[in-house]
Amino acid sequence: MFSRRDFLRAGLHMSTLVALAPTVPGFLVRTARATEPARDGRLLVVVQLDGGNDGINTVVPFADEGYAKHRKSLRWRTDRLLKINREVGWHPAMADAAKLMESGRLAVVQGVGYPNPSRSHFKSMAIWHSANVNLPRTDVDDATAEDKAALGWIGQALDEGRKPADGSPAAQFVGSGSMPEALRSRRSVASAITRAEDTVLMLPAVARSAVGRGGASDLAAFVRRSMLDAYSTSERLAEVLRSDDRGANYPATTLAGRLRTIARLIKGGAGTRVYYTSQGTYDTHYAQEPAHGILLGELAGALRAFLDDLAAAKLADRVAVLCFSEFGRRVQENGSQGTDHGTAGPVFVAGPAVRAGLVGATPKLLDLKDGDLRSGIDFRQVYATILMDWLGLPAKPSLGGNFERLPLFRA
Repeated sequence: MFSRRDFLRAGLHMSTLVALAPTVPGFLVRTARATEPARDGRLLVVVQLDGGNDGINTVVPFADEGYAKHRKSLRWRTDRLLKINREVGWHPAMADAAKLMESGRLAVVQGVGYPNPSRSHFKSMAIWHSANVNLPRTDVDDATAEDKAALGWIGQALDEGRKPADGSPAAQFVGSGSMPEALRSRRSVASAITRAEDTVLMLPAVARSAVGRGGASDLAAFVRRSMLDAYSTSERLAEVLRSDDRGANYPATTLAGRLRTIARLIKGGAGTRVYYTSQGTYDTHYAQEPAHGILLGELAGALRAFLDDLAAAKLADRVAVLCFSEFGRRVQENGSQGTDHGTAGPVFVAGPAVRAGLVGATPKLLDLKDGDLRSGIDFRQVYATILMDWLGLPAKPSLGGNFERLPLFRA
């Protein structure tokens, strides 16, 4: 008899699918039996910029007198910047972002933050992931029991929507490390892919034998069916990720590779609504350049390649991309040619459906609070806009209140 324990040992320990809900067998069964790929419906792709991006040297307020005052060694000459308007310009490495904005596919939400900001990486990221600004305050990057129990803003929102018709996970994380807390939910399922080749499950001999023999009990039938469906799902996913997309032109960077994987999943017709990945690290305490420039160049190049790839596949209109970091950097550079943890910063929203350009007032570098930028837009306004105006999901259950939406998307 092939027991439930044998099934779990033979199959699940080799799988890279890590669920955040207790319904994995049902998900596997539904996914494997789906035959019609999803070709409509809006999708969200989230790119998390780990470490705290220096927004001041990303979207540069070069006309502000405070820029020259506070950035002696890190200040970019005006003639090196890619001008957005007479006051603001892109970092020179963001040429591909400038082209996205010029083509009407990129918006920059300026001065985004939250009340009583924390400069702790862990605390600030936990707040962005949960959309709960009342998490216990701490200046130490460690987790409390309450933090660990927090649900994510994406996971909670997906709980309010319909499950993907083809049984795909509602959310998919592509990257290394642990599943983002933003995807934590009560009911919806999220899964993780670290490497494309890890999606292929090899069916062991004991499993092949057990599946072939059959059995009388309902549990045995469920085990056999679930195992076959799991491996069928694995084969389908592997086929999608091996698909030929040689027409796509991606840079040879880690972030571009992750976005390429996401593009393949979208082109393969997965019913997943939210894809999540990350890039880092932006924690530039010393010798900020050229490391910051390399990161920004990788981000801009990967975003443009991703959107161009989907445009060629006639799928870009379905996709919006959100790029955020847990905080910005201090206005005053430090003594190590770097910047320390700050507060507010820019958020990027990309895709053919966005209203391209600058959203919100440019932060003033001479009007500071405790040496930091004043936040002009609450990050929950960005979330509310994306959930309600793009994904068509209620925002209040995730955000704990109603927040004014922003003019991010075309009517």
